[in-house]
Amino acid sequence: MDYTQYQSIVKLWASAFGGEIKSIAAKYSGSQLLQKKYKEFEQSVRVEEIDGIKLVKKLAGKMEQMFHKKAEAIKVTVFACFKQRVLLGLSYEYFNAVLINEMDEEGRSLELGGEFILQPNEHFNNLSVNLSLSVVQVPTNMYNKDSAIVNGVYWSEALNKVFVDNFKRDPSLIWQYFGSAKGFFRQYPGIKWTPDEHGVLEFDCRNRKWYIQAATSPKDVVILVDVSGSMKGLRLTIARQTVSSILDTLGDDDFFNIIAYNEELHYVEPCLNGTLVQADVTNKDHFRDRLDKLFAKGIGMLDMALTEAFELLSNFNETGRGSVCSQAIMLVTDGAVETYDAVFAQYNWPDRKVRVFPYLIGRESAFADNLKWMACANKGYFTQISTLADVQENVMEYLHVLSRPKVIDREHDMVWTEAYVDNTLEDAQGPVLMTTVAMPVFSTKNETRNKGILLGVVGTDVPVSEILKAIPKYKLGIHGYAFAITNNGYILTHPDLQPLYEEGKKRRKSSYSSVDLSEVEWEDKEDELRNAMVNRQTGSFSMKVKKTVDKGKRVLVLHNDYYYTDIKGTPFSLGVALSRGHGKYFFRGNLSVEEGLHDLEHPDVLLANEWTYCNTEEHPEHIFLSQIDAIKLYFNGEPHLKCDKDLIQEVLFDAVVTAPLEAYWTSLALNKSENSDKGVEVAYLGTRTGLSRINLFVMPDQLTNQDFLTGEDKEVVFSADHFPLWYKRAAEQVPGTFIYSLPFNTGSENKSVVLASSSIHLLDERESPIAAAVGIQMKLEFFQRKFWTASRQCAALDGKCSISCDNDEISCYLIDNNGFIIVAEDLSLTGVFFGEAEGAVMSKLVSMGSFKRYVNHLLSLLISFICFHRFLVEFNLYSWWHSDLTIKAQRGGKTMLVPCDKEYPAFVSERTIKETVGNIDCESCVKSFVIQQIPSSNLFMVVIDNTCDCSDFGPVTMDPIEIMYILNKKTSLKCERLKFQKDRRRPDTCHPFHHEENSMECGGSVGLTPSLTSTVLIVLIVTIFPR
Repeated sequence: MDYTQYQSIVKLWASAFGGEIKSIAAKYSGSQLLQKKYKEFEQSVRVEEIDGIKLVKKLAGKMEQMFHKKAEAIKVTVFACFKQRVLLGLSYEYFNAVLINEMDEEGRSLELGGEFILQPNEHFNNLSVNLSLSVVQVPTNMYNKDSAIVNGVYWSEALNKVFVDNFKRDPSLIWQYFGSAKGFFRQYPGIKWTPDEHGVLEFDCRNRKWYIQAATSPKDVVILVDVSGSMKGLRLTIARQTVSSILDTLGDDDFFNIIAYNEELHYVEPCLNGTLVQADVTNKDHFRDRLDKLFAKGIGMLDMALTEAFELLSNFNETGRGSVCSQAIMLVTDGAVETYDAVFAQYNWPDRKVRVFPYLIGRESAFADNLKWMACANKGYFTQISTLADVQENVMEYLHVLSRPKVIDREHDMVWTEAYVDNTLEDAQGPVLMTTVAMPVFSTKNETRNKGILLGVVGTDVPVSEILKAIPKYKLGIHGYAFAITNNGYILTHPDLQPLYEEGKKRRKSSYSSVDLSEVEWEDKEDELRNAMVNRQTGSFSMKVKKTVDKGKRVLVLHNDYYYTDIKGTPFSLGVALSRGHGKYFFRGNLSVEEGLHDLEHPDVLLANEWTYCNTEEHPEHIFLSQIDAIKLYFNGEPHLKCDKDLIQEVLFDAVVTAPLEAYWTSLALNKSENSDKGVEVAYLGTRTGLSRINLFVMPDQLTNQDFLTGEDKEVVFSADHFPLWYKRAAEQVPGTFIYSLPFNTGSENKSVVLASSSIHLLDERESPIAAAVGIQMKLEFFQRKFWTASRQCAALDGKCSISCDNDEISCYLIDNNGFIIVAEDLSLTGVFFGEAEGAVMSKLVSMGSFKRYVNHLLSLLISFICFHRFLVEFNLYSWWHSDLTIKAQRGGKTMLVPCDKEYPAFVSERTIKETVGNIDCESCVKSFVIQQIPSSNLFMVVIDNTCDCSDFGPVTMDPIEIMYILNKKTSLKCERLKFQKDRRRPDTCHPFHHEENSMECGGSVGLTPSLTSTVLIVLIVTIFPR
């Protein structure tokens, strides 16, 4: 069937439907009225082009001030710790975080428990806390009345007042804490801790990232594991756990490798022979999995293993890729037949730059002296681990040794961690992302200075959401955003660091602390932006990007300009992305405060909940103020209220300009001749200042979709880092047109709605700032009825149409610009991707250029394994159905196919193509179709010939596609990823050793024998007086 002759009929249908639906959308949204109102104020408006460099520097300065306040609270706490007191032989009761408010069988408070008042507090996500007192948590494997712990708890009680005073000075603070080197954890505000179902509380502050980073300097570590025959059974199990616990103490600034040894050397990861890898979460987890493959046999050749470890550390240090700071060898073994002083003399004396930490596995002590000698002669520490319960506490000892140089230097290095997930403060959106600022606390007594006694680490958490408050979203435009990264290139905050959706539920990556910027800004193939920011440079960068929206189902193609600079006093760098066109312009209106306040108080006005118009958190009396009330108080002269003057001035301007819509919508609602079938349910608008107005044309309980605009779905409301979805999509439409869509969070058919929105431009020029966006919510049934009515129109004089959507020989669809079906004869297809219903036609539309297929890697970045290679393969979809599109990474030699990353396809219509006719060659027939754009919209009418069966083509889906890579058989994809190391910037400070350090405190429950002491003294003499 030749469909060319039917083009005019389809065009008629499209024109009729487009005209009517635009009329409805424009009428009920008030788009023309609002456009007119902004035009009336055109003369009083000043348009400015945004200076990106100036903007990013200003924002970095604001962040610096915010971070400085947190750091000052830490410094005050550290100073208080210096006034330590020692309790001598007295009993002392304290509030144990697990035992508070617990009773025994007779109804009496448990020892170290007692009544502890807890009240829900909104600032702490409504958790029950005590703002007057802190609590103390002690790990289950430690005795909570041990004298060392009780002494530390006693003198640290003075921190209660410091914590309270800090919180009064800065009410935006959340958790403050002191992690003791003895293992206890003092936390403010006080909160009850609950053990797991086995009554165990494994939390140990000393293996938390903030503690390790603050207590020690960056380090390169080689872990040697004895897998000789004597290590069989329980000993090997303890050894595995010991290595795993050592890995827990390594952070993103550290590098490591693990070598097992018997008669031969066995790199736990064979492909990493002769190198070290960064101790990020992914690498550590990979090595943990490899530990299970170790088995014991043969004889242990420790001299060979030590030689390999020293040479590995030396060679890797020369590359400059590691920590270039502390170096250590961790020796996990059940014994050593000699002291191997020849090896140490060759590689480590007299400087002793590599510390040696032997861990004797098992109860036998026959070889303990030899291992203790190694530790003492190489500035290390010896411990014996007899049971699995001993592992964690003994592993921690090495941290105290590595902290000595920093303590002796009296350096209070401030450290900031990468972003991580804190499940304690989980909110409606899931776990909260945090960063922690921490500082070490050490003994200041001169008589113990050479021992370098670390008392612990003080820290406070900073939610990423608070960082976002320092970023005025209104200055970044509709698609603009700010982001920050660490010295390792890992993301601190970025709007694309978000949950994945799995069957409608949010799912997060197990650890967010090692998501690299290149995994979200992946179009930057050469890492130019990332590396410049890692190196703390100030500058700019541009590239085209594809941003996913609407839960990853749609894509926006933008051209972004990036501006970046460092945040002084932190390891972070800040970046700002501005989209070209309307995103580079800002405008200022000028109206009286009185007029603006009057219109701001209208009951239909809402302000963006996560935007900071006024800071209501600095003073307790302001905490419960709404933003509108805070603005009123600010203009009444409240001296302690800090507000964003520019933002307030502009939101008052928007309140005045948009005020007439309230009366307009009310008149429509009162006119009973209008909207008689209640097809239009809601009208809404939003402005560039986060102001919203909402009007209901039906009663609230009659709304088809009651969740829309309520905040249940954060993507459709103003948030700290993005404009609403309907606003962003409308901004990319031609001015004066509407964008229509089905929200993907709607339920069954009878609850479905259609959303229509349009942008309001300030000026007629193409690069005009966008002042606002308006929209309506319609019943899907109402919208579909309008479509079917329009498709029955006919221009024939006799009233008989040559084709009709009622005819079984054709199928009629209405799809949007991303290929999702809005109207179909089969109601079950509503909201389905068009390619799943009509695979052959969708394939042809892509091959003809009517739709373009984009490959998106963004969503796959939060899957547990990220492929090392980043390939973006462009090919047309039609070819894809007929050829093997396996990606090839040729490396020479024999090759093999391996699974790797996943592609997430998305489709966008080509704007320049308004109508077309297509023919598809099937096995025994030709299938024809017509596609026609609906005027003033993002919609297309598709009419398809049903008489030709093209089912052999199969569906086109949006399911993720696993990519297959061809790699050399001698290596593996994961190996390639492990070997690859991106640019990073080392921390500014390093304390590997100190000449005053007393290295004779080197562990062991039994003192060194006289002969051993003499030997160590000889080594020390050689060290001090080398030939």
